[in-house]
Amino acid sequence: MKRAIHDSTALPPVVDRTTFTADLEELRVREKAHTRAADEIAAHRRRLPMVEVDANLTVTGPDGPVTLLDAFDGRKQLLAYYYMWHTGHRAAEQCPGCTWCAGQIQEISYLQSRDITFAVFCQGPYTESRAYYDFMGWKMPWYSALGSLEQLLVGRTIGQMYLTAYVRQGDRVYETYWTTMRGVEVMDNNYALMDLTIYGRQEPYEDSPAGWPKQWAEPPQSPKVIDGRPIAQWSRIAAGRSDDLT
Repeated sequence: MKRAIHDSTALPPVVDRTTFTADLEELRVREKAHTRAADEIAAHRRRLPMVEVDANLTVTGPDGPVTLLDAFDGRKQLLAYYYMWHTGHRAAEQCPGCTWCAGQIQEISYLQSRDITFAVFCQGPYTESRAYYDFMGWKMPWYSALGSLEQLLVGRTIGQMYLTAYVRQGDRVYETYWTTMRGVEVMDNNYALMDLTIYGRQEPYEDSPAGWPKQWAEPPQSPKVIDGRPIAQWSRIAAGRSDDLT
């Protein structure tokens, strides 16, 4: 006879199906309003003005320096994720947030079908950061933007994560939008899926009922780290890859 497992984790009240459906439909009204509001914001974003960026600024890729224009790879638009980097550090000490976000953009054919190139612009040296890219087994275009960051990130803090949108017309390049911090969550499907579950992200800032688990703390214990390294790295270590990026 199996012994019953005691689980004292807090749960919502149990109700009948009719009550559950009524409460869900009430929430659905707010979800639809949220979707419409997001559509309105996106429409505003499409009407923003733009600023010209020097198309000849260089980033370094697998074949050496190329221009910002080259990074479009012949497409009309470019989405560039500016990856935070800790030069001279091992894989375990690289940014867990950037690993979390950038690593989820793997199937880029859908973006390319809309004439959009997605690329990572790392804020560290190419050789070292490319070793991390190989360690993680990523496939998206990867460049080092070191040397051009002051011109590419005018008015922003170098060393912080950014997601930036560009468009080109002929051989001229324009910046049309950028976001940072929680704005880069648009790259992240895992948080969106967690938000559909009863316990959510289980992080301290969330508004949850009393007793809800919130075991994923803010730094120094990052919500994106287990046992001292970014969560996604453990499968790479198990596969025998070295986190020594030199």
